[in-house]
Amino acid sequence: MEQDCLIHPSAIVHPQAQLDSTVRVGPYAVVGPKLRIGAQTTVGPHCVLEGDTEIGCHNQIFQFASLGAQPQDKKYAGEPTQLIIGDRNTIREFCTFNTGTVQDGGVTRIGNDNWIMAYVHIAHDCVVGHNTILANNATLAGHVHVGDWVILGGLTGVHQFTRIGAHAMAGFASHISQDVPPFMMVDGNPLAVRGFNIEGLRRRGFGEQRLRAVKQMHRLLYRQGLTLEAARAAIAALAAELPEAAADVQAMLDFLAASQRGIAR
Repeated sequence: MEQDCLIHPSAIVHPQAQLDSTVRVGPYAVVGPKLRIGAQTTVGPHCVLEGDTEIGCHNQIFQFASLGAQPQDKKYAGEPTQLIIGDRNTIREFCTFNTGTVQDGGVTRIGNDNWIMAYVHIAHDCVVGHNTILANNATLAGHVHVGDWVILGGLTGVHQFTRIGAHAMAGFASHISQDVPPFMMVDGNPLAVRGFNIEGLRRRGFGEQRLRAVKQMHRLLYRQGLTLEAARAAIAALAAELPEAAADVQAMLDFLAASQRGIAR
């Protein structure tokens, strides 16, 4: 551990922890021996950082967060598993992120530039992409995958092993127990697909051809009464019709092919 870290005298930082010299650690925080924390990251008062945990650069971790605790899984028997957090994330008060389990890849992983609000729980073996927004009390059960640019409304619960595709959006207090395809907007309990995330896509620079492709994919999946196999075949044909959207079409096809829980329909 660098001796010139900006550590409050009341904080308890294990001498084996590896902190960049620019890391700030607030009053009464506890940092365990297997922590690696990158440059310009701030750890707020009363945080507990433990386990085999790697935290990147320029993260802001607010007071009372608990990161790297062992998974809440009865099968866990002390195996070495990890939590890996990327760069430039905002992690608000009382968040709880657990390490992974050997029943999966052994790693819980959070990407870059995520805005994670108070009381969010990210359970073992979850994978969260980049540029997401998880509002207050959003809860991810084990093995959940959340794609880039996803927005989850407050009090949303996500069932274990569920996948949420890139650019999807879930409204307040949604109950997500089936996979949510990319670009879609969902809410409710039971969950319903309400449309596609057109405003979010426009803000991210989607042009008219890409928006047209997403609109057509929504229609094929949800408005024309097609079977899933028929919808997939029709979606595949869009790549030739709308070449600027070929990558978006492929992302949808890949997501549908990988779905194991079935998609919300």
